[in-house]
Amino acid sequence: MRKLTAGRLITYAVLVVAALAVIFPVYYVIAGSIMSPGQISAYPPDLFPHGVFTGNYEGATSTTAIGRQYLNSILQTSVITLSQLVTSVLAAYAFVFMKMWGRTVLFGLFLATLMVPWESIVLPNYLTITGWELGGQRLTASYAGTMIALVLPFLANAFGVFLLRQSFLQFPTELRDAAVIDGCGHWRFIRRILLPLNKPALMAVGLYVFLAAWNQFFWPLLIGDNANRRTLQIGISQLNDVEAADPGLILAGVTLSILPTLAIVIFGQRFIVRGLTAGAIR
Repeated sequence: MRKLTAGRLITYAVLVVAALAVIFPVYYVIAGSIMSPGQISAYPPDLFPHGVFTGNYEGATSTTAIGRQYLNSILQTSVITLSQLVTSVLAAYAFVFMKMWGRTVLFGLFLATLMVPWESIVLPNYLTITGWELGGQRLTASYAGTMIALVLPFLANAFGVFLLRQSFLQFPTELRDAAVIDGCGHWRFIRRILLPLNKPALMAVGLYVFLAAWNQFFWPLLIGDNANRRTLQIGISQLNDVEAADPGLILAGVTLSILPTLAIVIFGQRFIVRGLTAGAIR
């Protein structure tokens, strides 16, 4: 058993204070969402709810179309996450296992896209997507068209390709050669051998993409032309505009927004750490 020295005690104390500083805002958002308006506005402020007040959630769902926006966020995030996983796996596999001329240069150009600011391509993306037509109507004139517009610019990303490529580089070449000798094709090798042995990296990419897609704000605000076609983050900002005098509604909306991400971070943290360090040692 390690001896508790003064230095170790100071380290633990600093870590505890830092943990409380990180956890407290999340706790107060959740606690404040079930406080009554009088308790929220009390001075000095109450840190613990006196019972459960559900009026904030009822007001939040009735003031704006948060229920529909919640479903929109789930659908948008699911499509983006799945598509980026598929495209990242296929691209990383090609960069590692398929011999082609100029592969390193092509990968460098691919990574260079990460340095292009999103703000510089928002307007071209917007003009391109809104200029397309689907079924004789503008692409964003229907709910399905709006959902396509929400996910289309994010179906692929260079970060996921980079992370999976680093993980695939650790794969034993002997195992790949043995699979080829046994007649294992590309698709079977990916599905049966490569992906099961790289689950941490896959989970890390999936969690990263999920969090980024779930927290998107500007693009859904730009594309969605009414409340029913926007995402949850936009609905929360509408709560701030409509009911600025009632912070309980805003806290309820924020709670609904952070619950999925909070669950993913808590249960998927080990995959994030293992995935991000998968290619660190060669």
